[in-house]
This record gives sequence, structure tokens and C-alpha cells, in this order.
Amino acid sequence: MTQNTQAPAPRTAPGSAPAAPRGLVDVRRRPSSWTGLWFVLPFLAFYAVFLLWPAIVGFGYTFTDRSLAGGDVSFIGLDNWSETLTDSDMYDSLWNTLWFTVLSVPLMVVLALGMALLTDHARRLGWFLRLSFFAPFVLPVTVMTLIWGWMYNPSLGLFNGTLSRFGIEGPEWLFSEDTAMFSVVAATAWWQVGFNYLLYLAAMQSIPKDVYEAAAIDGAGVWQRIGRITLPMLARTTALIAVLQLIGSLRVFEQIYLMTMGGPNFATRTVIQYIYDSGFVGLRIGLASSMAYVFMVLIIAASIAQFRLFSRKEG
Repeated sequence: MTQNTQAPAPRTAPGSAPAAPRGLVDVRRRPSSWTGLWFVLPFLAFYAVFLLWPAIVGFGYTFTDRSLAGGDVSFIGLDNWSETLTDSDMYDSLWNTLWFTVLSVPLMVVLALGMALLTDHARRLGWFLRLSFFAPFVLPVTVMTLIWGWMYNPSLGLFNGTLSRFGIEGPEWLFSEDTAMFSVVAATAWWQVGFNYLLYLAAMQSIPKDVYEAAAIDGAGVWQRIGRITLPMLARTTALIAVLQLIGSLRVFEQIYLMTMGGPNFATRTVIQYIYDSGFVGLRIGLASSMAYVFMVLIIAASIAQFRLFSRKEG
């Protein structure tokens, strides 16, 4: 008769996890709330060093007479803020910025929607249309301004050269106060509309095809399907594009600076360029900082107002 030398398995309390066998390492780990922090810590460090800290320092500059020319820095209180709010040139540049925004935002929303609808219905040419519509967006701003600067050239440009063949004298596109802003808006729309188009196309292709098939069976035509199915289901995408385009248009600077330098006669000088001129040309960093913060508040207010407007329409 042999004796059973195997030790009985250890008992565990009801509801508790079984203990790990002897000689094996328990690989179960306790959840830690600090784990995710280590992943975002590098981003937080860059955010604090390159964005948060400069913003705090810049806000402090608004209360001083700091200049890029050097010299002693003294506390002047709210003088920079008062000068910003009473500066007529600031209001002129703000009006130019708003005028550019009014011209560009509806154009780039409607144009992107039309391009997306065309691509979605033209199945055979879809790849060509996607390439053609989105390709300008990847161009650097310097390349874009060189292309359109040549086409706008009064004597050697494409537009005036084409008009001259029909006996029409073309305008001085970028050198006239009447046409300069419209010319910049047209060039900007050609360059930037590809991003809005891509968002619309992605949202449009995510709409279930069964909905269109059911509407077609019920006798709905193409325009009825677009007006009663496509557009309502793109409401959130339209709100997103409108808000993003509003912010981008209010912050316009590069293409206008490279194409017109704010001219002619400051007809296209925007707020960003006026801030740049005040800080890096006029060397008044304190004044430029106060202008930047006033403009930031205006952008935030406009974005919130537009977002609430679209939220109410959607509701």
C-alpha cells in the first residue's frame, strides 16, 4: 500500500482570485493612474515650454514698454491696452481681416461641398478629381504665391494676357484697392479648399447607400436626395468646417504678406500683419503683445458664437 505524498491544493476564500502556483511569478499588475501620465508627459513638457510659458511672458509684456531695441524696461500699466483699443490703424486692419473672412468662409464651404458632390457622383473620374482638388493644398505658401503672382501680373500674367486676346484691358489685380482683396481670396480658396473638400468627401462617403436606394425607389430625384438626405446628414461636418475656416481666415497672414505686403495703401493689411509691423518693424513688443491678446479674445468669441449658432440649427 503506497502513501499519497502530494500536498493538497491551498484553499481560497470564496470570490477571491486563485493564488499563483509556487515557483511562478504573478504577472498580474495593479492598475495605476500614473501610467497614462508618462505617455503624455513629453507633450505636456513641450506644451508648457513652447506655448504656455511664452503666453504667460507675453501677457506680462503688455504692461511694460519693452522694445526689441533694448534699453530699460519699465512698468506702464494699461497704456498699451488703451492705445490698442483707440488705435485707428488697428480697427482698419481688423476691418480688412473681417472682410477677408466674410469673402472666404462662405466661398470655401460652398465650393468644397460642390467639389465633394461632384467627386461622389463621378465614379469613373473619382481618382482624378480627388488628386486635382486636393493637390494644391500640399503646396507651400511661397510656391502658391509665385504661381498666382505670375497669373496676376498686369503685363505678362495669364489673366490679362487672355483678356487682351478679346480686346479687354485687364485690371491691376494686386495693385488696385478695388481688386486686391478679391484676388487674394481667390488664390487662397484655390490653395486651401482641398482640406475642406476632403472632410466633406469623407463624411459623404460614410452615409449608408441604403438610404439613397430607398429614396430612389420612392421616386426621389438626384437633387431631392441631395437636399433631403445628403445636406442634413452633413450638418455636423459643415459646422466643423465653418468653425475651422473661420479661425483660419481670421488668422490670415502669409499669403497676403507675400502677395501684397498689405497694400496697396494698406487695403489688405490684416491684424496679424499689423501686429507683426508693430512688434518687429516698430520694435514695440509690449504694444504688439496687447494687440495679440485683444485679437485672441475676438477669435475665441467669434468661434464660440458660430459653434452655438450651428448647435442651435442642428437641434
